[in-house]
Amino acid sequence: QGQLVESGGGSVQVGGSRRLSCARSASLDGRRCMAWFRQAPGKQREGVASIVFNGGRTSYAGSVKGRFAISQEYAESTVYLQMNNLKAEDTATYYCAAGSYYSDDIACPFTRGRYDSWGQGTQVTVSS
Repeated sequence: QGQLVESGGGSVQVGGSRRLSCARSASLDGRRCMAWFRQAPGKQREGVASIVFNGGRTSYAGSVKGRFAISQEYAESTVYLQMNNLKAEDTATYYCAAGSYYSDDIACPFTRGRYDSWGQGTQVTVSS
């Protein structure tokens, strides 16, 4: 399996911003679906944003739409998650994931089983 390394987590105040990064190894070249998931204590892991790597099509969960933005830097093999107007309920461990993209995908899905490479996670804590 390839490697994904997240960074950028930390503590931020309500209303603040944070940018997460996910560096992907070259061995993941065939994995064009990239997604950010998050998991809060006692809750299931949920997808928040996805992007077709080197394609650009994005998708967002309703809870973050308009506040979060996923982007890519192809030359750096890095995917970013810009998080703005953060809320206390955004507190979670954020995971980067990679999976296969299929031609009939409208966008990269938030189905966990579609992703076979995961990062170690980075904690984001939003407090007032």
